[in-house]
Amino acid sequence: MRTTVPRVEAPETELAARLRLAVTRLSRRLRQQVVGGLTPSQVAALATVERLGEPTLGELAAVEQVQPPSMTRLVDGLVRSGLVARVTDTVDRRFSRVALTADGRRALQRSRSLKTAFLVRRLERLPESERLALGDLVVLLEQLVEDP
Repeated sequence: MRTTVPRVEAPETELAARLRLAVTRLSRRLRQQVVGGLTPSQVAALATVERLGEPTLGELAAVEQVQPPSMTRLVDGLVRSGLVARVTDTVDRRFSRVALTADGRRALQRSRSLKTAFLVRRLERLPESERLALGDLVVLLEQLVEDP
């Protein structure tokens, strides 16, 4: 009869798994903090439009990693809500670009404020020493997400 020996993972592997799970759960909790009935996909699209300026639908779909028809439906909803507008490309009039409206900027800011307030409430529960340690951790996390 063979007995199996439990596999012991390297400390980095265990740490990586725990970090991945914690970041995933935190991200999920933040996505649940929504404003004005916006979905997480809509908020992400608004943030991407803000970051890119006035992307085409194709550019927006590529960055958000969705199929163009899905992005078209999402943008149509944002247009109906008055959060973005379609703008004809000045160079090639066959293309339209997506631009944030003033209402879209306000919705994005409210969403960010809500998510920040959620984190502030959570941080306030921690003792000062743990908040300071978390500050150090944020620096490390920022280093992890930097390009190579």
